[in-house]
Amino acid sequence: MMLEELILAGGTTVVGAMATDSWAVARGGIARLFRRRGEGQQTVIEAQLDNNAALVARARDAERVRQSLLPVWQLELESLLDEHPEAVGELRELISEIRDRLPDGQRAWVQNNVAKDGGQVFAVQGGNVVVHQAPPGPGGGGEGAR
Repeated sequence: MMLEELILAGGTTVVGAMATDSWAVARGGIARLFRRRGEGQQTVIEAQLDNNAALVARARDAERVRQSLLPVWQLELESLLDEHPEAVGELRELISEIRDRLPDGQRAWVQNNVAKDGGQVFAVQGGNVVVHQAPPGPGGGGEGAR
């Protein structure tokens, strides 16, 4: 998993755990990660986690709030890993531990697909993709077809 994917997975997992039975594990694990910055910063992160979880718990649309908080936690984790690259392994383990405890509806899957230089991507999660593609060339849907 690339660092960007790890950061996205970490942020998604943290906000996904807010206001669930998995929150105590997630909160404790994230606080431990941020302990590397010192006790003062750990206390700040714990307060931020508590406030964010309270927002999710009070929200009429908890998923919208989680999506709004996701970029914040991605930035926090990115900043931490920039300063402390040795925390990558611990973050991976924490993500796995939290995801195993999350309700099915809170488990998020990350998929990145890139098509370059005329390439194509057909992707799906939890479903099917059926593609009927015409061969390239005139009249076949490829270049030059109208």
